[in-house]
Amino acid sequence: MVDIATRVYNHKWQIDPIVRSLIDTDFYKLLMCQSVFRNKPQTNVVFSLINRSNHVPLAKLIDEGELREQLDHIRSLSLSRGESTWLRGNMFYGKRQMFRSDFMEWFENMRLPPYHLERKGDQYELTFEGKWHEVMLWEIPALAVLMELRSRAVLNDMRRFALQVLYARAMTRVWEKIERLSSVEGLTIADFGTRRRHSFLWQDWCVQAMIEGLGASFTGTSNCLIAMRREVEAIGTNAHELPMVYSALADTDAELAQAPYDVLSDWHDEHDGNLRIILPDTYGTKGFLDNAPDWLAGWTGIRIDSGDPAAGAEVAIAWWKSRGEDPTQKRIIFSDGLDVEKIQELHAQFAGRANISFGWGTLLTNDFRGLVPNDALAPFSLVCKAVSANGRPTVKLSDNPEKAMGPKDQIERYKRVFGVGAQQAIEVVV
Repeated sequence: MVDIATRVYNHKWQIDPIVRSLIDTDFYKLLMCQSVFRNKPQTNVVFSLINRSNHVPLAKLIDEGELREQLDHIRSLSLSRGESTWLRGNMFYGKRQMFRSDFMEWFENMRLPPYHLERKGDQYELTFEGKWHEVMLWEIPALAVLMELRSRAVLNDMRRFALQVLYARAMTRVWEKIERLSSVEGLTIADFGTRRRHSFLWQDWCVQAMIEGLGASFTGTSNCLIAMRREVEAIGTNAHELPMVYSALADTDAELAQAPYDVLSDWHDEHDGNLRIILPDTYGTKGFLDNAPDWLAGWTGIRIDSGDPAAGAEVAIAWWKSRGEDPTQKRIIFSDGLDVEKIQELHAQFAGRANISFGWGTLLTNDFRGLVPNDALAPFSLVCKAVSANGRPTVKLSDNPEKAMGPKDQIERYKRVFGVGAQQAIEVVV
């Protein structure tokens, strides 16, 4: 096993680049990329870095030259033969050849497009512009780079023994969490922590700890590279990006109201009825479900990613019942800001009422809270989102107004079209 503290103390970025592979990304990114490659190949999109935690001055902490080195390194990456073989031949969700030959031929020859980086006060403006299926692949590595460079900046002045003790404490914390979860009967949990991890080596260590400590309760990781290396399942379906871009392309209010369902219709066709998990909260869960076509009720389950998770699960269960479906045969995936206490609470509340599973993210792979002075390694909320499509702004409403994004006038329009009323604001920690 890698001695992480020694590696951090001695690291040179050429030995430990922050992103070391094009498949050091979330599985759902590749699934969505194939769908976009097929259905919207001419759509131009702009992605932008958004730091929701303004108290973390990234441009003061991170040297611009070092940031550019890491981004330039990512642009030099291409699929290895082994990575291509894994994607082409591995079984995902019980299906072989999840990725089509035309997509794989493109992906094998792809290099990430240019980026635009500019310092604005104490923050960086980092944007990516181009064909949707190309620039979308910047999201996860860009976040990973910023998060890890921030970690390296904080750790840079620590000596060898201080680093050894820091990582020993952090490992103990993770292991104690895993021990607590190991007693939860019937638990199903996966690692969703790539985008805001402390580092690649740390995420890899966390996955190994989950494998050993949770056994069959651990279902896999969203990180493709780690899934391949550790021989565990790659986990993921789709994200808010799809309805955000489809909606931005709509010409009329009627087309806008239909866009989130068009996304899932294309998704169904893309995957031959596989990977049927609904992410309903982009423009409000209740309105989405109330207006959903009957065929969506037959899908496998729902992922809850904003708002009060228990309230969201109750809405889903009530919706299934109203459509004549048995909720105990459906899956509810919780994935927003989870830690042990919330996982235990939600499992106790909903086990037996539906098939419950959890995507454990930042507070698995980046919980160094209270372990360094001034809590300088505390996780923070950094996202990289599609902000426009074919020149039109994108909008996200969410079930939590604190996560809403887009121009104010467009937010109001989307609220009107999707019938979103008063919402409860919930603090966004990660």
